[in-house]
Amino acid sequence: MYLCTLMHILKKNILIVGFFMVALSACSDFRKIQKSDDWEKKYNAAIKYYEEEEYYKSSILFEQILPIIKGSEKAEKANFLYGYTYYYQGQYLLASHYFKTFYDTYNRSEFAEEARFMHGYALYRDSPRYNLEQTSTKQAIVALQSFINRFPQSEFVPKATSALNDLQVKLEKKAYEKCLLYYKLKKYQTGEYLKAALVAFDNFQDDYPDSKYVEEIRFLEIEATYKLAEVSIFSKKKERYSEAIRFYEDFIETYENSEYLKKAEKIYENSLEELRSLNI
Repeated sequence: MYLCTLMHILKKNILIVGFFMVALSACSDFRKIQKSDDWEKKYNAAIKYYEEEEYYKSSILFEQILPIIKGSEKAEKANFLYGYTYYYQGQYLLASHYFKTFYDTYNRSEFAEEARFMHGYALYRDSPRYNLEQTSTKQAIVALQSFINRFPQSEFVPKATSALNDLQVKLEKKAYEKCLLYYKLKKYQTGEYLKAALVAFDNFQDDYPDSKYVEEIRFLEIEATYKLAEVSIFSKKKERYSEAIRFYEDFIETYENSEYLKKAEKIYENSLEELRSLNI
């Protein structure tokens, strides 16, 4: 029993040592290629590393030889794969930059269409969660829409369209959360905040008229207008209660079975009562 255990440990150690020897040898080979003055050797190694999915090593070698082979026949493929080495490492902004550079430089290349798509798709992959700053999301939308406009028959259009839909939903969700912010922070429901909320509601409906959130936003518009009337100076109350009634009437024309109907009706009745008292 003891002998069997010892043999097992020895075999395991031999495998570990063997693994490290291979790793050290591979590392040594890469270092030798990296220090070599033979650009063609580096080019071939970069392609090989790329095919073996060792994208970091591939990117290092491509970076070294790209200035040297500029204008040559092999520069086109090297520049194209260089963008992918960053994409597969998850460095999407750099990948997007290099794909755009490729397209701008080789716009007649067989890879140009794919590079134009990948420029936008890499930005899509870099797009953050909806509740964070959305600059790259907006850039991705512009890039992907531009690609679809330029290559409407491309095989990449379905993937670009799907990514665009995801990005639009993300912006829609962020805009929706911005609208709700004024209602989550109850203590800030002053006249100025309510006016800002109404502007946000109006902008949301303009930007996302088909959104699933529009029904709720239109109800909140009634509620916010009524609350604004309550905190308004006397000369503004009649106008704002009347506006709340108008918003209610428009709302029930579209959402006669809405889950917000009872609350909206209560606001409507209260607004009528306030107007009657103001006319005394």
